[in-house]
Amino acid sequence: MADNIRLVDVTKRFGEVTAVNRLNLEIKQGECFSFLGPSGCGKTTTLRMLAGFEDLDEGEMYVGDTLVSSSIKKYYLPPEKRGFGMVFQAFAVWPHMSVYENVAFPLRVKRMSREDVDRRTREALINTRLNGLERNFPGELSGGQQQRIALARAIALNPRVLLLDEPLSNLDPHNRESMRFEIKDLQRKLGVTIVFVTHDQSEAMALSDRMLVMKEGVVQQVDTPVNIYYNPANRFVFSFIGLSNFIPVEVEDGKVYVEGAKGAGHLALASEVASDALKGGKAVAAFRPSDIVFEEDGRVSGKVIRRTFLGEQVDYRIKVGEHELRMQRYRQGAYLKEGDAVRLGFKRILWYEKAPLMISRKVRGGRTAAAPSLPF
Repeated sequence: MADNIRLVDVTKRFGEVTAVNRLNLEIKQGECFSFLGPSGCGKTTTLRMLAGFEDLDEGEMYVGDTLVSSSIKKYYLPPEKRGFGMVFQAFAVWPHMSVYENVAFPLRVKRMSREDVDRRTREALINTRLNGLERNFPGELSGGQQQRIALARAIALNPRVLLLDEPLSNLDPHNRESMRFEIKDLQRKLGVTIVFVTHDQSEAMALSDRMLVMKEGVVQQVDTPVNIYYNPANRFVFSFIGLSNFIPVEVEDGKVYVEGAKGAGHLALASEVASDALKGGKAVAAFRPSDIVFEEDGRVSGKVIRRTFLGEQVDYRIKVGEHELRMQRYRQGAYLKEGDAVRLGFKRILWYEKAPLMISRKVRGGRTAAAPSLPF
């Protein structure tokens, strides 16, 4: 099992609020695993329980064969004995110490030899591209460089697991993007397990080998970024990951129309949609803005009500009946202007029941296959 992290029925409560509810999870040694979800979903609480800053109310946590916390056995291993490194949202560097001393200080606290302290410190500085800045003080460095100090300090301890709690949120966009790639490169080079907490989906998608999406303390989906984006387990995951459209539809004469807009044309034939998604003759069609295309013979007609140039892409808002769709094209269709009539085609549509909600995903050949019903 190596140093896989295992969480078994982990639950944490704060008063009457259940922050994490019966979480079962295994994180493989050497992978970069992200916790993703909106504020208050329980991701940071889970990370703090892993670090040992919070004890769990129910369940158990293991790293490899080592038990680190158990409500059943009344066991709790203190943070300093878990062998984890931690990087916080705030830079958390000591302003009165040089870069070298910031990284070396925790090693000295562990009473390592002078030679080991110097070797580990210099290796960590090289791995985080801070070599040459040893004598500088944090106030003389950029935000990205200060965050690298915190990262170097963590990896100098040779941690079994590196825990990152939204470490990029205080950086400007340019430094955030740069640090994403640096963290990923560092993980590959050192082979350390990284558990990364963020509410930023682009960070999670860029960094993760696998990721977990949480909502109100409950796991919604655990999978690779690609599978979560293209095969979301439920409507919440679909809406949280990437841009999305949700349009109510109704069935008449074997065709699926945008609700109240039969004259605009049909989205699909009812036979192309899983029957369980059309109970009561109504459903919700879900698709990404990039899944909509302009086609001269498109099934649905609409009107451009807003066009926004975003550099690499053009963002459109299209009115179909009383409903508004969002679509984006990569440097295509830029000639269209507000007020233009258009016809639309759809490369991929996911269908949801209205109640109870169920997802069915479109597969090759235009057929649909129902996925398991999940609570939203």
